[in-house]
Amino acid sequence: MLRRYYIADMIEAGCDEAGRGPLAGSVFAAAVVLPADGELDKDWERLNDSKQLTERERYELRPLIEKEAMTWAVGEVTVAEIDKINILQAALLAMRRALDDLKVRPEHIIVDGNKWKPYGFPAIPADTVVKGDGKYLSIAAASILAKTYRDDYMNRLHEEYPQYGWDKNKGYPTLAHYAAIKEYGITPYHRRSFKLDK
Repeated sequence: MLRRYYIADMIEAGCDEAGRGPLAGSVFAAAVVLPADGELDKDWERLNDSKQLTERERYELRPLIEKEAMTWAVGEVTVAEIDKINILQAALLAMRRALDDLKVRPEHIIVDGNKWKPYGFPAIPADTVVKGDGKYLSIAAASILAKTYRDDYMNRLHEEYPQYGWDKNKGYPTLAHYAAIKEYGITPYHRRSFKLDK
């Protein structure tokens, strides 16, 4: 079962991103501050790394997170920005944008992965946690929001460019996606800094 990170009684934000690997579309990230301990009911026990949940489970949990979290926000970095600054920097920027939009300034940040840059002035203390979305509740909550908001975005893009199957592959490098690129060419939503042929 996932747990809290526990840094005394600090207001702690968990951060995670979705969409580093796809060939197309923005990268999204979320930041989530959980409610106080006494306010976590049994529904929160269902939280897990978004990749370990089904699509239905992710969308069932999103309203819980949005309603019950102390504060949450989602950040986006566009394809043009990704191509300019690279995908790692874009993912970090998306997390910073999510943190910027929180209604409460966190006193501590935990980030899924092993990369981070000082955030805030003065800088807010932060820790990186490899596979943190499978260990800590706030990062898992962030992973669910980032994933579902990005999926919604890719579903909208699919309506504009249905031939690429983005409603199914969400822009990831599947054989069908490579075949569609070969047949139809690239769109304004493809990441030109990525290898787009197989």
